Amino acid sequence: MPVELQTLLVFIPIALSLNFTPGADMLFCLGQGVRSGPRAGVAASLGIASGSFLHSVAAGLGLASLIAAHPLAFEVIRWGGVAYLLWLAIGVLRQPLRELRPARRARISIHSAWANGALVCLLNPKVALFILALVPQFVDPAQGSVFLQFLIFGAILNIGGTIVNGLVGGFSGGIGRLLAQNRLVARALQHVTSFVFCILAARLAFDR
Repeated sequence: MPVELQTLLVFIPIALSLNFTPGADMLFCLGQGVRSGPRAGVAASLGIASGSFLHSVAAGLGLASLIAAHPLAFEVIRWGGVAYLLWLAIGVLRQPLRELRPARRARISIHSAWANGALVCLLNPKVALFILALVPQFVDPAQGSVFLQFLIFGAILNIGGTIVNGLVGGFSGGIGRLLAQNRLVARALQHVTSFVFCILAARLAFDR
């Protein structure tokens, strides 16, 4: 077995405690759910899980250590994430109100919500650095493939995170679907969602 049961019993509670800690990923799912409905909120959580899993693969292959060793690479990816989040914030404000109607949301937002979640996660180098800092503490080369162990621990983090973020996005999306039926509230909803994306961009830019 690549990972000992005793190691899993220690890692899983730590992973769950991290999953329940509010962070950028949870706020992003909240924003997508409020903007586009519960299915989009869940899709965003799956997108974040996809990006996080790719970070786990990269960490296993040593890419995360390259980012840690070269500040310029870290900065390029970090500011790319900031720019993308701000682009999302502007796009929300420019979205016609008719596209917020429930009949339009489900058809146009599921795939984009997933893709946005994946890109936001991939463009956040702190995810890679976090995985690089946490997972090696539980990896034992004597147990076999280090890469396979990275994938197992990454999958555990992703499963818990997807469930928690999916619930946040799903419930907030239901509220957003009801509120968006009112034109004035829909406009306010756009501004709130745009503000959430701006907060995420600020956190990524200034939280060192």
